[in-house]
Amino acid sequence: MNRTDRLYAIVEELRAVSPRLRTARELAARHGVSVRTVERDISALQQSGVPIYADVGRRGGYALEKSMSLPPLNFTAAEAVALAVAVARADDGPFAAAGRSALRKILAAMSQQNADAARQLALRVRLLESPEAVAPMPIPAEVEQAVVARRVLRIEYLDGSGVLSEREVEPVALLHGTNGWYLLAWCRLRDEPRNFRLDRMKGIELTEWTGPERTIDMCRPDEAVHEVRMISLG
Repeated sequence: MNRTDRLYAIVEELRAVSPRLRTARELAARHGVSVRTVERDISALQQSGVPIYADVGRRGGYALEKSMSLPPLNFTAAEAVALAVAVARADDGPFAAAGRSALRKILAAMSQQNADAARQLALRVRLLESPEAVAPMPIPAEVEQAVVARRVLRIEYLDGSGVLSEREVEPVALLHGTNGWYLLAWCRLRDEPRNFRLDRMKGIELTEWTGPERTIDMCRPDEAVHEVRMISLG
């Protein structure tokens, strides 16, 4: 984990447990760094304006101001477990790490009684996996960031004929098809929309350029995906 990702993860960790505290030692153990490194990270976040305060003393630690955390949530145990199951089944989907972070925030914002009930209920739900099953390939963080911010990607891509090419692409959407996850993007090399299988991307570089705004309707998929089923947040 690079420093930028670690700083973001520390803020999300403090947000998830707010108003409870996390010690520098706990944060260091979670992120695999030294206590001194965590203290420098916290100082950098504070200097950048993140409202983190320190509570000194034997049981002290760091916390995020309440304004940065969720208010109490009235989720039932079953609702929380349903979300946990969805997150657990989405390890190879987009924003899987963000889903786990969101679940931690929800549990932290639930009443203690409901959160405890959710944890007990979760013990009675299992996802069975074959020992021979191949671990799913997670979606690269660069691809996720590019879709969120419309950042142009520079990729090395191995096509179906085994030919490797270097391209700059303008991400439009993530699509799931018969062969896994695809990136629907405007290919600057071909000057047309293309679907790129993520498992065929051999090199991925997130550039500083922002691509023009394009929609799925403007860039119809060219292979493997015939219908697009929308993800509803309603």
